Amino acid sequence: MSVLTRAPETISSPRPLHETAVKGRLKKDEPSSLLLLPALVLYALFVVVPLAVALYLSFTRWDAISDPTWAGFDNWFRILASDSFVNGLMLSVKVVVISWLVQTPISLFIGVFIAGKQRYRAVLATLFFLPLILSSAAVALAFKSILDPNFGLGASLGIPWLRQDWLGDPDLILVIVIFIIAWQFVPFHSLLYQAGVRQIPPSLFEAAELDGANRLQTFVNVTWPQIRNTVVTSSTIMLVGSLTYFDVIFVLTGGVPGFGIRILPVDMYLTGFAANDMGGASVLAMVLVALGLLIASGITSFSGFAKMRSQQEGM
Repeated sequence: MSVLTRAPETISSPRPLHETAVKGRLKKDEPSSLLLLPALVLYALFVVVPLAVALYLSFTRWDAISDPTWAGFDNWFRILASDSFVNGLMLSVKVVVISWLVQTPISLFIGVFIAGKQRYRAVLATLFFLPLILSSAAVALAFKSILDPNFGLGASLGIPWLRQDWLGDPDLILVIVIFIIAWQFVPFHSLLYQAGVRQIPPSLFEAAELDGANRLQTFVNVTWPQIRNTVVTSSTIMLVGSLTYFDVIFVLTGGVPGFGIRILPVDMYLTGFAANDMGGASVLAMVLVALGLLIASGITSFSGFAKMRSQQEGM
């Protein structure tokens, strides 16, 4: 009697119910692209539309009263070839570079210092952050009164060296502006560095201490590599923000003396509202936008910020 054999049938095992439930829940919890719609609408209303309008006005003649008329590239040729633009551009670059060179080391030092857990450092941190809560116009008015050669601090204390015409000298006004800007905005960047240092795993500092590293060696080999993302972020904000300084300079000098402190934002204001040349002012606005994008993209590319990863323990 022969025994008939039959190949066993291949039966696919059913997917576990818990796996199906988990995948279904994950798919359900994925954020919808519709959530981006409010942000995109606000971005379009307050960024894209104003930029498009400014770009259009840069090709027109408009005095803010009559209807704008098409001018083609006349505004661009006229503004870019003017002495005030060349001087304002060079002065803006000087302000950007000097502001970064002054603010970065001071902010880094203060940020690392107040990142400590000691109570006295918390008290000093509170004092350091006071200028950050003051408005730029109020700060400029206060320093304008302090530096007044007739009724300011120098006249009150009877110190001849302080009774100089700080705000009327084209050579001194740049130093004063850099000082005031640093005094007001160093606390903000110090706060960024404080947050960056406090996110460093404590075990890295403990390992450096066990290896016998001093404070300088610990900063160079532990702190600095761990906060490089913070340095790039702070530098980007600082450099791009330096292009838009207006209120402090305008309150201090009103755009005079001469071209001494007439950086591009001040030149844009005076061109548009003092000379009633909105077309020329729009050209300056587009130049500022282009410079800001160039600086931001340059820092990102040069530093490799897009490829950076947050440093974690053991990596």
